[in-house]
Amino acid sequence: MLTSVDTDLLRVLADPLRLRIVTLLAQETLCTTHLIEETGARQTNLSNHLRVLREAGVVETEPCGRFTYYRLKPDVIAALAGRFADLAETARATAENHVKRSCP
Repeated sequence: MLTSVDTDLLRVLADPLRLRIVTLLAQETLCTTHLIEETGARQTNLSNHLRVLREAGVVETEPCGRFTYYRLKPDVIAALAGRFADLAETARATAENHVKRSCP
């Protein structure tokens, strides 16, 4: 079952730019400069989105000199995907067993 934490995470990932950032970070660890180049977003806008992702626990940072690199936390995404897989399995079982509540 989806929790309120899952719902909050879905809201975070629903933003198109944040989803693009997550997709890029799934492929490699990137710094803000790389992400600006890849997304075309302004630095302040990108930084705000990265802050939201960091506070939601989706990404972690790694300082490297004067740059900060961002890395996706795959366990967070995997846990959310697992909850959706559980939901799909429940729906499949419900459909196969023709479970439905009778009307009053």
